[in-house]
Amino acid sequence: MRHALVFGGSGQIGMPLLDRLHADGWRVTAVSRTPRNDQPGLHWLQGDFDGIAGLPDDVDALFSCGPLDRFARWYARSRIDAARVVAFGSTRIEVKRGSADPHERDLAQRLREGERGVFETAAARGANATLLRPTLVYGAGRDQTLSRIASLARRWGRFVLPRHACGLRQPVHAQDLAQAAFATVAADASHGRAYALPGGETLPYREMVARVLACLQPSPRLIELPSPLFNLALVAAQVTGHATGLGEAAVVRMRNDLVFDPMPAQRDFGYAPRPFHPIAQMFDAN
Repeated sequence: MRHALVFGGSGQIGMPLLDRLHADGWRVTAVSRTPRNDQPGLHWLQGDFDGIAGLPDDVDALFSCGPLDRFARWYARSRIDAARVVAFGSTRIEVKRGSADPHERDLAQRLREGERGVFETAAARGANATLLRPTLVYGAGRDQTLSRIASLARRWGRFVLPRHACGLRQPVHAQDLAQAAFATVAADASHGRAYALPGGETLPYREMVARVLACLQPSPRLIELPSPLFNLALVAAQVTGHATGLGEAAVVRMRNDLVFDPMPAQRDFGYAPRPFHPIAQMFDAN
């Protein structure tokens, strides 16, 4: 029986990945920061990259669904024998590399260093690594973009955007990402490569938000403001703690296209994400 080790097993991508591994007959050791109960074929370890007791010495496949930079450092200092390594990064490695926000540039740099570290460590050990870069993740209510929009809109009964927020987006469901990670294990063409994983539909930012609001009950109102008024509303939201993490660079990106090519992933491991048809339950944490 094949054995997989999954970091971030209780996360929004990790949970559906565990389901796919279980359905395919894998024995799984999964890591979570909170206690979890074992199930047939699934053994949980509690800890994080700074300390985990009971890790196996060798596995057939090693998955990371958590922070890439921390996984890369752990992997470099570990002695685990894993012929196959699949780790999630983010398309933010490209989106934020030239950002005016130094914190965003730092994130892009950490992602680049993480990818390089995973590839270098895998090559030194004779393992085959694949890096996966999702776009806007949704589906489990744990993301910090669409689920946050839904939460704020439910609270206020409305959601405010600047006018002309028409930059293109490709939101991707967490289950499609889990399927992609699972599919790469048997895809030799993916060895040593990094792939963008966009969703199955490209749509303007405003339309993406409108679809989120439309699936909520009652449906919050979408309000579009001229830039000066939106900036005042944003400052007020930041002061009251409702817009932490939403800075000028993020607002500018609402008008910029962030589009990625799914064809390499489609060609190499049959990546087939769904179009964006949200329902309210996708924004409820589970």
